[in-house]
Amino acid sequence: MSGTKINPDLQKERNTATFNPDEFTVWWNGGPKKYEQIKALEQNFLNDPELKDDLPISYMSHKEHYEHSVRKAVRIAEKIREIRNNGEDNVETYNALLGGSLGTALLKEGNPMSLHFVMFVPTIMGQGTVDQQVEWLPKAWDCSIIGTYAQTELGHGTFLRGLETRADYDVKTQEFVLNSPTLTSYKWWPGGLGHTANYAVVVAQLYTKGEFRGLAPFIVQVRDEETHMPMPGIDIGEIGSKLSMKSVNQGYLGFKNVRVPLNNMLMKNQQVLPDGTYVPPKTSVLTYGTMMFVRVALIRDAAMALAKASTIACRYSAVRRQSPIDPNEPEPQIMEHTTQQLKVFPIIAKAIVFKANGENIWNMYNNISDEIEKGALERLPEMHALSCCLKAICSSDSAAGIEVCRLSCGGHGFMDCSNFPTLYGMATAVCTYEGENTVMLLQTARYLVKVYGQALQGVKLVPTVAYINDAINNKEFHSFDGSLESIVKAFQFVAANKVRIAYERMEQRRKQGHGPEVSANLCGIELTQAADLHGRAFLASSALFELRNLSSQVSQALGDVLKVVLELYLVDACLNRLGDFLRFINLTDNDVSQLELRLQSCLKRLRPNAVAMVDAFGIHDRILDSALGVFDGNVYEKMFEEAKKSPLNKEPVNQSFHKYLKPFMRANL
Repeated sequence: MSGTKINPDLQKERNTATFNPDEFTVWWNGGPKKYEQIKALEQNFLNDPELKDDLPISYMSHKEHYEHSVRKAVRIAEKIREIRNNGEDNVETYNALLGGSLGTALLKEGNPMSLHFVMFVPTIMGQGTVDQQVEWLPKAWDCSIIGTYAQTELGHGTFLRGLETRADYDVKTQEFVLNSPTLTSYKWWPGGLGHTANYAVVVAQLYTKGEFRGLAPFIVQVRDEETHMPMPGIDIGEIGSKLSMKSVNQGYLGFKNVRVPLNNMLMKNQQVLPDGTYVPPKTSVLTYGTMMFVRVALIRDAAMALAKASTIACRYSAVRRQSPIDPNEPEPQIMEHTTQQLKVFPIIAKAIVFKANGENIWNMYNNISDEIEKGALERLPEMHALSCCLKAICSSDSAAGIEVCRLSCGGHGFMDCSNFPTLYGMATAVCTYEGENTVMLLQTARYLVKVYGQALQGVKLVPTVAYINDAINNKEFHSFDGSLESIVKAFQFVAANKVRIAYERMEQRRKQGHGPEVSANLCGIELTQAADLHGRAFLASSALFELRNLSSQVSQALGDVLKVVLELYLVDACLNRLGDFLRFINLTDNDVSQLELRLQSCLKRLRPNAVAMVDAFGIHDRILDSALGVFDGNVYEKMFEEAKKSPLNKEPVNQSFHKYLKPFMRANL
């Protein structure tokens, strides 16, 4: 943190705190041991002079930015290699450096080598045989080859069955022949594919003995290991500039009769024998393993994105003075305005709830993954459905929350130096990659409609959807008393009724003669709404359990603040879905009025601890990367310092004056 003098308004806010921020920081970072590891990583990487930017990247050309990013990516990979050789690496190391907050501090628009570690390596681990892992993982871990994951195509993304890239098995040579039969079959979007990677896991239609067998992953060399020139039959390049992720080096990839050895097909779950005999997987859902892993990780990333945005907005709200509340008084901190509190404080609460839920889902995923490894697949559909809807909800809420925080900072939030443009761009990208959000909700909805039918037959459902059993047995909701428990139960009751409506309307469409696919399309609105409410009911229930449990384990001072955070989250979430609540629950005008007054009370009670709360996220200034959110609160000085970095300010008169402006202004003299 900065060693300069602290802005007095910001220091005043810190002095009003009723709890020790350090206590929360340790929990936020996963406990004392993980916190120490994170701080050590930050010191190691943030203090490396080769990983600092003298010139803001927004002033670089597209080509300069890529070359600059590759240099830094290689330096990061070198340091990761050193850490691994010392036996000090773990999953959290890669999460922090490649997709987490530390990684974005080092390469704020993304790392061109990230998919090598995040997708290429995990796919080989998850879908390769032991022999294939022995062959490929040493090279991948050592980065003697750099890989990416090529699934999405120009014409198809989330709809995997629509992928067109084709792999035909040639039994004579025991090779697969890969082709891109159409322009739309070109691979499009894989990170690092443009000019960084020389290998790719390519997902393609598999044909053996002239028959379509489904989709399969293949390890394909796309560039020469020595010259880096494209391999024969490979058409490869970069897709161009984007809203964000400008240094990820996303690329396109086309194939023309590219031959791949038989053993380059990843065969842990499905096999092709030398004679072309196809051995199918036990379940097609296993192929979703890599993407499910990434979706679960994205839920945790959403929490950090909101933590960054709310930290910037909250600190700025303490420093910025504007618009007298009392005309006879000086301009107050804008945090004094209730409307400002309503913008910022619920985002703080949501960051904490997403963090608690993210850890919960991460543990659930790891437990179910262990069960899958042992052949127990019963909970896989549940995990898939939950990861889909939570990925959709957390990413969309994260992007929306960042935009609210940007707006709360007025015009200054529009500047690159606020870091809101980059934060928003990176967050909104998550709404479409690893499964477009509407499609994710529809996948969850299919599961919900199925289990609703089972519940009608008396089947006892798994815990995350057990509330559907309760709603079927109790047609009306009688117990809304405004307590947090009743809000959670109300969310579940509303979600169950949304699922019921989707189920009943699907059944109506089928009785009208429509097939299941057409019925699902006609009921798409009901289905997505049901999935959304299911996810929000899970978030509410998990928040109640996790934050109450945490409140009982920490000091009373911190526990009291967390109880306010929990109440703020649940009351705000309820009011934001008030239409659905009123539809299914007999809420009175007084019930709604009490919720509105409680919301205002929560804002008032959180106010003395708001700055301390965002301080407790423990986000280093380099990671926050915002002139508006600096720890010392010297916002205007930092903004002016950033403005002076503009290349246009390096000379008093730009050459365009003499070339264009002056001749134009003198033309009629």
